[in-house]
Amino acid sequence: MGCKKKRISTVSALHYVRLVYRCVLFILLLLNYIWMRIQSSGELVKGLDEHPAILIVTWIVFAAEMILRFFPSKYESPGCQKQFARNYIKTGSTDIDIPDNNAAVLVALIWIVFNGIFGALNMLDILDDGIMVLLCGFYSVCDMICILFFCPFQSWFMKNKCCSSCRIYNWDYAMMFTPLFFVRRGYYWSLLALSIALLLRWEITFYRHPERFSEKTNEYLKCKNCTERLCSHKKQLNTLWKQIENYTQERLKRLRKP
Repeated sequence: MGCKKKRISTVSALHYVRLVYRCVLFILLLLNYIWMRIQSSGELVKGLDEHPAILIVTWIVFAAEMILRFFPSKYESPGCQKQFARNYIKTGSTDIDIPDNNAAVLVALIWIVFNGIFGALNMLDILDDGIMVLLCGFYSVCDMICILFFCPFQSWFMKNKCCSSCRIYNWDYAMMFTPLFFVRRGYYWSLLALSIALLLRWEITFYRHPERFSEKTNEYLKCKNCTERLCSHKKQLNTLWKQIENYTQERLKRLRKP
Protein backbone atom coordinates (compact mmCIF):
# COMPACT_ATOMS: atom_id res chain seq x y z
CA MET A 1 0.00 0.00 0.00
CA GLY A 2 1.37 3.43 -0.96
CA CYS A 3 1.25 6.47 1.21
CA LYS A 4 -2.09 8.21 1.19
CA LYS A 5 -1.95 11.57 -0.48
CA LYS A 6 -2.86 14.45 1.78
CA ARG A 7 -5.58 16.79 0.67
CA ILE A 8 -4.42 20.28 -0.19
CA SER A 9 -5.29 22.82 2.50
CA THR A 10 -7.63 25.77 1.95
CA VAL A 11 -4.74 28.21 2.40
CA SER A 12 -2.64 26.38 -0.21
CA ALA A 13 -5.60 26.23 -2.61
CA LEU A 14 -5.94 30.00 -2.34
CA HIS A 15 -2.25 30.34 -3.19
CA TYR A 16 -2.96 28.50 -6.43
CA VAL A 17 -5.89 30.80 -7.15
CA ARG A 18 -3.58 33.79 -6.70
CA LEU A 19 -1.00 32.19 -8.96
CA VAL A 20 -3.58 31.75 -11.73
CA TYR A 21 -5.03 35.25 -11.69
CA ARG A 22 -1.61 36.87 -11.30
CA CYS A 23 -0.43 34.93 -14.35
CA VAL A 24 -3.50 36.15 -16.25
CA LEU A 25 -2.88 39.76 -15.24
CA PHE A 26 0.79 39.52 -16.23
CA ILE A 27 -0.08 38.02 -19.62
CA LEU A 28 -2.64 40.77 -20.25
CA LEU A 29 -0.08 43.43 -19.36
CA LEU A 30 2.52 41.76 -21.59
CA LEU A 31 0.11 41.50 -24.54
CA ASN A 32 -0.88 45.12 -24.05
CA TYR A 33 2.79 46.15 -24.03
CA ILE A 34 3.51 44.19 -27.21
CA TRP A 35 0.49 45.76 -28.88
CA MET A 36 1.60 49.25 -27.89
CA ARG A 37 5.08 48.52 -29.28
CA ILE A 38 3.51 47.37 -32.54
CA GLN A 39 1.54 50.61 -32.60
CA SER A 40 4.92 52.38 -32.23
CA SER A 41 4.07 54.18 -29.01
CA GLY A 42 6.10 51.74 -26.93
CA GLU A 43 4.60 53.00 -23.68
CA LEU A 44 2.58 50.51 -21.71
CA VAL A 45 1.64 53.08 -19.08
CA LYS A 46 0.29 55.45 -21.73
CA GLY A 47 -1.60 52.54 -23.27
CA LEU A 48 -3.13 51.66 -19.91
CA ASP A 49 -4.16 55.28 -19.42
CA GLU A 50 -5.98 55.15 -22.73
CA HIS A 51 -7.47 51.72 -22.00
CA PRO A 52 -7.75 51.72 -18.18
CA ALA A 53 -9.69 48.45 -17.69
CA ILE A 54 -6.55 46.35 -17.09
CA LEU A 55 -5.06 49.06 -14.87
CA ILE A 56 -8.22 49.34 -12.75
CA VAL A 57 -8.55 45.58 -12.26
CA THR A 58 -4.85 45.20 -11.45
CA TRP A 59 -4.92 48.09 -8.97
CA ILE A 60 -8.05 46.78 -7.22
CA VAL A 61 -6.71 43.23 -6.98
CA PHE A 62 -3.39 44.15 -5.40
CA ALA A 63 -4.76 46.96 -3.24
CA ALA A 64 -7.37 44.56 -1.85
CA GLU A 65 -4.72 41.89 -1.21
CA MET A 66 -2.57 44.35 0.72
CA ILE A 67 -5.41 45.85 2.74
CA LEU A 68 -6.50 42.37 3.85
CA ARG A 69 -2.94 41.69 5.06
CA PHE A 70 -3.37 44.38 7.72
CA PHE A 71 -5.94 42.20 9.50
CA PRO A 72 -5.92 38.66 10.94
CA SER A 73 -7.34 36.00 8.63
CA LYS A 74 -7.59 32.24 8.78
CA TYR A 75 -7.33 32.14 4.98
CA GLU A 76 -3.83 33.63 4.92
CA SER A 77 -0.51 31.89 5.42
CA PRO A 78 0.73 31.56 9.01
CA GLY A 79 3.88 33.19 7.67
CA CYS A 80 2.21 36.60 7.59
CA GLN A 81 -0.26 35.96 10.42
CA LYS A 82 2.29 35.44 13.19
CA GLN A 83 2.55 39.20 13.65
CA PHE A 84 -0.91 39.41 15.21
CA ALA A 85 -1.38 39.16 18.97
CA ARG A 86 -4.18 36.60 18.66
CA ASN A 87 -1.75 34.18 17.00
CA TYR A 88 0.82 34.39 19.76
CA ILE A 89 0.64 31.17 21.77
CA LYS A 90 3.20 31.14 24.55
CA THR A 91 5.50 28.11 24.75
CA GLY A 92 6.74 29.02 28.20
CA SER A 93 10.22 29.79 26.89
CA THR A 94 11.74 33.26 26.89
CA ASP A 95 14.61 32.31 24.56
CA ILE A 96 13.85 34.37 21.44
CA ASP A 97 15.86 32.88 18.60
CA ILE A 98 15.71 34.48 15.13
CA PRO A 99 18.95 33.36 13.41
CA ASP A 100 17.99 34.72 9.98
CA ASN A 101 17.81 38.38 11.04
CA ASN A 102 21.21 39.24 9.52
CA ALA A 103 20.26 37.41 6.34
CA ALA A 104 17.22 39.69 6.07
CA VAL A 105 19.50 42.73 5.86
CA LEU A 106 21.53 41.02 3.13
CA VAL A 107 18.38 40.22 1.14
CA ALA A 108 17.25 43.86 1.42
CA LEU A 109 20.59 45.16 0.15
CA ILE A 110 20.69 42.70 -2.76
CA TRP A 111 17.13 43.54 -3.75
CA ILE A 112 17.74 47.29 -3.66
CA VAL A 113 20.91 47.00 -5.75
CA PHE A 114 19.29 44.57 -8.20
CA ASN A 115 16.28 46.83 -8.79
CA GLY A 116 18.49 49.92 -8.72
CA ILE A 117 20.05 48.65 -11.95
CA PHE A 118 16.64 48.55 -13.63
CA GLY A 119 15.87 51.96 -12.18
CA ALA A 120 19.08 53.43 -13.57
CA LEU A 121 18.30 51.98 -17.01
CA ASN A 122 14.84 53.52 -16.77
CA MET A 123 16.22 56.96 -15.89
CA LEU A 124 18.59 56.66 -18.84
CA ASP A 125 15.56 55.93 -21.07
CA ILE A 126 16.94 52.52 -21.97
CA LEU A 127 13.96 50.86 -20.29
CA ASP A 128 10.58 52.56 -20.50
CA ASP A 129 7.95 52.72 -17.76
CA GLY A 130 6.09 49.84 -19.38
CA ILE A 131 8.99 47.50 -18.66
CA MET A 132 8.98 48.58 -15.02
CA VAL A 133 5.28 47.75 -14.73
CA LEU A 134 5.85 44.42 -16.46
CA LEU A 135 8.65 43.75 -13.99
CA CYS A 136 6.16 44.16 -11.14
CA GLY A 137 3.78 41.75 -12.85
CA PHE A 138 6.60 39.26 -13.26
CA TYR A 139 7.57 39.63 -9.60
CA SER A 140 3.96 38.97 -8.57
CA VAL A 141 4.01 35.63 -10.37
CA CYS A 142 7.44 34.76 -8.95
CA ASP A 143 6.11 35.54 -5.47
CA MET A 144 3.58 32.70 -5.73
CA ILE A 145 6.16 30.38 -7.27
CA CYS A 146 8.38 31.05 -4.23
CA ILE A 147 5.55 30.08 -1.89
CA LEU A 148 4.32 27.02 -3.77
CA PHE A 149 7.38 25.50 -5.39
CA PHE A 150 10.83 26.95 -4.75
CA CYS A 151 12.04 30.03 -2.88
CA PRO A 152 15.63 31.15 -3.57
CA PHE A 153 15.52 33.52 -0.61
CA GLN A 154 14.70 30.62 1.73
CA SER A 155 17.18 28.20 0.18
CA TRP A 156 20.13 30.53 -0.40
CA PHE A 157 19.85 33.22 2.26
CA MET A 158 17.29 32.84 5.04
CA LYS A 159 17.65 29.08 5.62
CA ASN A 160 14.30 29.03 7.43
CA LYS A 161 12.38 25.75 7.67
CA CYS A 162 9.29 26.99 5.82
CA CYS A 163 7.15 30.03 5.01
CA SER A 164 5.58 29.98 8.49
CA SER A 165 8.89 30.90 10.10
CA CYS A 166 10.03 33.27 7.34
CA ARG A 167 11.47 36.49 8.77
CA ILE A 168 10.65 38.50 5.63
CA TYR A 169 7.29 37.05 4.61
CA ASN A 170 5.48 40.38 4.59
CA TRP A 171 8.19 42.03 2.52
CA ASP A 172 6.66 40.45 -0.57
CA TYR A 173 4.51 43.38 -1.74
CA ALA A 174 7.20 45.98 -1.09
CA MET A 175 9.64 43.86 -3.10
CA MET A 176 7.02 43.28 -5.78
CA PHE A 177 6.31 46.96 -6.31
CA THR A 178 9.87 48.28 -5.93
CA PRO A 179 10.11 49.11 -9.69
CA LEU A 180 7.11 51.45 -9.35
CA PHE A 181 9.36 53.88 -7.49
CA PHE A 182 10.69 54.90 -10.91
CA VAL A 183 7.26 55.19 -12.58
CA ARG A 184 6.19 58.76 -11.94
CA ARG A 185 2.42 58.33 -11.73
CA GLY A 186 0.33 58.75 -8.60
CA TYR A 187 -1.85 55.66 -8.96
CA TYR A 188 1.24 53.44 -9.23
CA TRP A 189 2.87 55.13 -6.29
CA SER A 190 -0.28 54.47 -4.27
CA LEU A 191 0.39 50.72 -4.59
CA LEU A 192 4.02 51.27 -3.62
CA ALA A 193 2.98 53.41 -0.62
CA LEU A 194 0.52 50.75 0.55
CA SER A 195 3.17 48.04 0.25
CA ILE A 196 5.66 50.13 2.25
CA ALA A 197 3.03 50.72 4.94
CA LEU A 198 2.55 46.95 5.14
CA LEU A 199 6.31 46.47 5.43
CA LEU A 200 6.62 49.12 8.16
CA ARG A 201 3.76 47.54 10.11
CA TRP A 202 5.56 44.20 9.93
CA GLU A 203 8.94 45.60 10.99
CA ILE A 204 7.54 47.68 13.84
CA THR A 205 5.70 44.62 15.16
CA PHE A 206 8.88 42.55 14.82
CA TYR A 207 10.96 44.96 16.89
CA ARG A 208 8.22 45.50 19.48
CA HIS A 209 7.17 41.83 19.75
CA PRO A 210 10.00 39.57 18.55
CA GLU A 211 8.56 36.73 20.62
CA ARG A 212 5.79 36.33 18.05
CA PHE A 213 8.34 35.60 15.31
CA SER A 214 10.32 32.88 17.08
CA GLU A 215 9.30 29.24 17.09
CA LYS A 216 10.89 28.82 20.51
CA THR A 217 8.51 31.34 22.07
CA ASN A 218 5.44 31.08 19.82
CA GLU A 219 3.61 27.75 19.67
CA TYR A 220 1.66 29.01 16.66
CA LEU A 221 4.74 28.46 14.48
CA LYS A 222 5.02 24.77 15.35
CA CYS A 223 4.32 22.31 12.55
CA LYS A 224 1.39 20.78 14.46
CA ASN A 225 -0.48 24.11 14.36
CA CYS A 226 0.14 24.82 10.66
CA THR A 227 -2.99 25.46 8.56
CA GLU A 228 -1.05 25.68 5.30
CA ARG A 229 0.64 22.25 5.12
CA LEU A 230 2.76 23.27 2.15
CA CYS A 231 5.58 20.98 3.31
CA SER A 232 3.58 17.81 2.62
CA HIS A 233 2.32 19.29 -0.62
CA LYS A 234 5.85 20.14 -1.77
CA LYS A 235 6.99 16.62 -0.88
CA GLN A 236 4.24 15.21 -3.10
CA LEU A 237 5.34 17.49 -5.93
CA ASN A 238 8.97 16.46 -5.48
CA THR A 239 7.96 12.80 -5.51
CA LEU A 240 5.96 13.32 -8.68
CA TRP A 241 8.88 15.16 -10.30
CA LYS A 242 11.26 12.32 -9.40
CA GLN A 243 8.82 9.78 -10.84
CA ILE A 244 8.63 11.76 -14.08
CA GLU A 245 12.42 12.08 -14.16
CA ASN A 246 12.91 8.34 -13.58
CA TYR A 247 10.32 7.49 -16.22
CA THR A 248 12.02 9.83 -18.73
CA GLN A 249 15.42 8.29 -18.03
CA GLU A 250 14.02 4.78 -18.52
CA ARG A 251 12.43 5.80 -21.81
CA LEU A 252 15.70 7.31 -23.00
CA LYS A 253 17.60 4.14 -22.10
CA ARG A 254 15.14 2.05 -24.10
CA LEU A 255 15.40 4.36 -27.09
CA ARG A 256 19.19 4.15 -27.01
CA LYS A 257 19.20 0.38 -27.08
CA PRO A 258 19.84 -1.08 -30.56
